[in-house]
Amino acid sequence: MKIKKFSKKPKNLNERLGAKPIICYPNENLENENLKLLHNARKYIEKINEVIIPPRDAKTFNVKSGNFFRIESIEGPQVGDLNLFQANNLDEKFYSGKTRALYGTHISVGDKMLSSFPYLRSLATITWDTLDWYGYDKDGASVHDVIGTRCDPYTSKLLSGDDYHYCCHSNLSRALAKEKKININDAEKIVHDVLNVFMLTGFTNDTKQYFMKSSPARPGDYLEFFAETDLLGVLSTCPGGDCGSEHSSDVAKCYPLKVTIWNVDKEYLNGVRLSNISSYNRNHGLAK
Repeated sequence: MKIKKFSKKPKNLNERLGAKPIICYPNENLENENLKLLHNARKYIEKINEVIIPPRDAKTFNVKSGNFFRIESIEGPQVGDLNLFQANNLDEKFYSGKTRALYGTHISVGDKMLSSFPYLRSLATITWDTLDWYGYDKDGASVHDVIGTRCDPYTSKLLSGDDYHYCCHSNLSRALAKEKKININDAEKIVHDVLNVFMLTGFTNDTKQYFMKSSPARPGDYLEFFAETDLLGVLSTCPGGDCGSEHSSDVAKCYPLKVTIWNVDKEYLNGVRLSNISSYNRNHGLAK
């Protein structure tokens, strides 16, 4: 944290302060031309499957390219930690850091969930968000963050000295190991930083530390996505419940979450352009 200052202030301090902020990755070229078409198509979607994720656990789900899926609050305020993979290539997975760099700390309608290098394409586009009314509050907090990394047993051990097995990292690892029939150690190597669905978070004004508040999600709220490739999703119901007090424990009140998969007649997707894997030639400056 940059609150402990040991070095001396330079004589030319005023020359070094106050530079104009420049957006690192202007995203105007990423404006979603599909969104108007998708908003029309979603009027005609039909539910074809659903998965209930119990409290303090995780489950997998599959979504075909061209389908919609929702993560829904059904019994009470509950945060969910989401991993996304390209269904046929687990090396291609959600890249929260690049998504954050392009869209900001919290994402909503029209924003894309980008995949990891060397693929870097949209795995899914957010098409509806019943909590977009929240915006940013007086503390700078908002919902659906790509800041947090997922609660995990290693940080829990570091801070508390306890072994806790139902952190989101462990939940995601167990579910992925079961789905793909792989060793738990191999599964946790490909579990990745998440989209914190329904989580209300920000950075403090003084120390810029990551903070959380009670989620504003209530039964009936949902976050909806359009799949731009075949997807394997893994969703954990966070042991912090609404994350208004603590996580990585059995103290918080937790609720299940529901994932629903929705199909739509392809006639309503005419004109929708699906994403493509990056065309960068991967030479990296080496002579051929």
